[in-house]
Amino acid sequence: MTKNNQTERDQLEVIALDQLVPQDHLVRKLEAAIDFSFIYPLVENLYSTLGRPSVDPVVLIKMTFIQYVFGIRSMRQTIKEIETNVAYRWFLGFGFYTEAPHFSTFGKNYERRFKDTDVFEQIFYRILKEIADQGLLSADHVFIDSTHVKASANKRKFEKKMVRKETRAYEAKLLEELNQDRIDNGKKPFPTEKFEKEDMKEIKQSTTDPESATT
Repeated sequence: MTKNNQTERDQLEVIALDQLVPQDHLVRKLEAAIDFSFIYPLVENLYSTLGRPSVDPVVLIKMTFIQYVFGIRSMRQTIKEIETNVAYRWFLGFGFYTEAPHFSTFGKNYERRFKDTDVFEQIFYRILKEIADQGLLSADHVFIDSTHVKASANKRKFEKKMVRKETRAYEAKLLEELNQDRIDNGKKPFPTEKFEKEDMKEIKQSTTDPESATT
């Protein structure tokens, strides 16, 4: 029967962080597929040349990628994972001893810099454009993931109204963005005939919480 020799915990090694990240790890695929340097010019006007050095804005955005791609429930937990996960540290460009930002850093940057800007929309559409350019995007179907949270609203207080079907509205907006980019680059736009006729439905909208829905 073999017993593990725990003295190896104190063993000194000369090793690069890159050697510890599997070649097929998802962070490597993300890094290879997306050139995150396009973020710098988008946020340049939101930063000052005075004061303490800031956290790299690309690091902030990559932190949110880690949280959502790997299903981590909060930024606080994300930072804890970054502290010990070498793959996440590699993705952020951190070394073994680089201190991870405090979990509140992203929230503070959002409030002070990114709030009321279209930075996140620009990042989203830039990545979406890359996907479309590679022929990996189809406007035929839209998949939506959501989590149901009980609303504090009175079911008896509502008003009826006609609205455009959500999936059609999203698809039309997405197609509009893609077509504008194709026109700007001298390409033929995708057909839009199926969106010319409004696809409407009647809903009950709560007057207490208009964002909630009935079940």
